[in-house]
Amino acid sequence: MNIPGFVATTFLLAMVPGQGVAMILRQSILGGPKAAMLSLFGNSLGLVTWGTLSAVGLSAIFATSLTAYAILKWSGVCFLIYLSINTLFALRHEFGKFDLKSAGEVKAWPAIRLGLLTNLTNVKAAVFAVAFIPQFVPQDFSLGWGIFIFGLIWPLVSTSWYLFLIWTVDKSALYIQRPQVRRVLTAISAIGIMGLAIGLALSSGR
Repeated sequence: MNIPGFVATTFLLAMVPGQGVAMILRQSILGGPKAAMLSLFGNSLGLVTWGTLSAVGLSAIFATSLTAYAILKWSGVCFLIYLSINTLFALRHEFGKFDLKSAGEVKAWPAIRLGLLTNLTNVKAAVFAVAFIPQFVPQDFSLGWGIFIFGLIWPLVSTSWYLFLIWTVDKSALYIQRPQVRRVLTAISAIGIMGLAIGLALSSGR
């Protein structure tokens, strides 16, 4: 199997700004490394889920059903809008709410759930799972098992990029600790997430 080619393609895809990147940056800014890592775990669970579903035949469903694709797309739009508005509302709280070192504010399941839902409503992840992964499976290899194996490699590659983002934000903690900087970054994050929602809503079909 063309594992090196798949790894390179997956890494480049992870670097493209999208729902996952926006979510990781938001969590890093608002909750610190622990919250970001928990959400990253949830995001990885979502990638494994997409890979598994693709392996058992989800690609065939999306290939024949525009309705199924539309449901996924608009679920993603609604979730992004909710996340953007929720982030803007965070600006109402005191500055300590955004302290990158406030470990006491981190709750495991909500953070994991955020990462999982962000990924499961991510059209880019769905399209990659059902349209691109099968192309890396050799013709003489089981398609189902090939997709499943690549589906397990996928989160490992994406995680390497997201860990770099988390590390970058954490090392910039002293600068981000400034109240004005935190508020500006939070507002930019919210606006960026809303932009992703609008872009997804205006995108064409499959």
